[in-house]
Amino acid sequence: MSPHEKSELITPPSQPIPQEAFDWYDEYAHGIIDRREFMTRLAGLVALGFTMTTLTGALLPNYALAEQVSFNDPNIQASYVKFPSPEGYGEGRGYLVMPSALLVPGAAAGDPKTLDPAKKAAVVLVVHENRGLNPYIEDVARRLAAKGYIAFAPDALYSLGGYPGNDDAGRAMQSSLDRAKIEQDFIAAARFLKAHPQSNGKLGAVGFCFGGYIVNMLAATIPDELNAGVPFYGTPAADELRTRVKGPLMLQFAELDQRINDTWPAYEAQLKANNADYIAYLYPKVNHGFHNDSTGRYDEPTAELAWSRSLAFFDTRLRGE
Repeated sequence: MSPHEKSELITPPSQPIPQEAFDWYDEYAHGIIDRREFMTRLAGLVALGFTMTTLTGALLPNYALAEQVSFNDPNIQASYVKFPSPEGYGEGRGYLVMPSALLVPGAAAGDPKTLDPAKKAAVVLVVHENRGLNPYIEDVARRLAAKGYIAFAPDALYSLGGYPGNDDAGRAMQSSLDRAKIEQDFIAAARFLKAHPQSNGKLGAVGFCFGGYIVNMLAATIPDELNAGVPFYGTPAADELRTRVKGPLMLQFAELDQRINDTWPAYEAQLKANNADYIAYLYPKVNHGFHNDSTGRYDEPTAELAWSRSLAFFDTRLRGE
């Protein structure tokens, strides 16, 4: 575990935003308090010299900030594809991003018929948070494809029309769905991706928050099919499933994320009992969501460190012998 100093995404206010504001946002984002209560609590900080604009600007996502790889990047080919999910909601849909290196030489991007079937790549499932397939998660998929992986980011909200473009609505939509069916959709997506004609047969998965839980769930439900999992600040699978986890897993945690961290000791004890292959990192002085570059919780040096470790892990587990 390597300490990293905190870096702000945007110019910070004249005084640091209190930690409790980040904690309130976490409670709000995970349905523990509603928006009215969240805003009421923030209003209490105005007396300390903050403006509501400063507070909401630092805490709420701005997805215009989250694009590191353009959808027009010549090194990738992105499209939306459907997949069967008979045990879930019947059919799913996700954002599939291919490295352009898999194209027939000289072919134009955008036409799947131009993919060279002789070329193979490792595949990585990318799993969103509790509000559907937002622009940040799509960008994570593009980042992986730019590194040579076939990346697929399903949208749990597809049965309801897909991510609505608004996080509040997305959270409400996702909470209205059957959790067991959502899980089956992601299991189906993982198998669909692993069976892709240009897959090298090695499946990885990375997820954030709810997506971190899904990665842990996949490690428990399809342990022989998942070759590498990286859950970012995710809770473990149900107790009765954890005995099946064998890894490899790389688990990423934030020191200030007490809600998630409280679940780790029991999970780690089970991983040790399973003799599972895992490594865990606890990053100091950062919040839940530190990898998400669309909010003030983003911590650039820590995010880059955790991501570089994740890429190295995938490189070893999915591309090595």
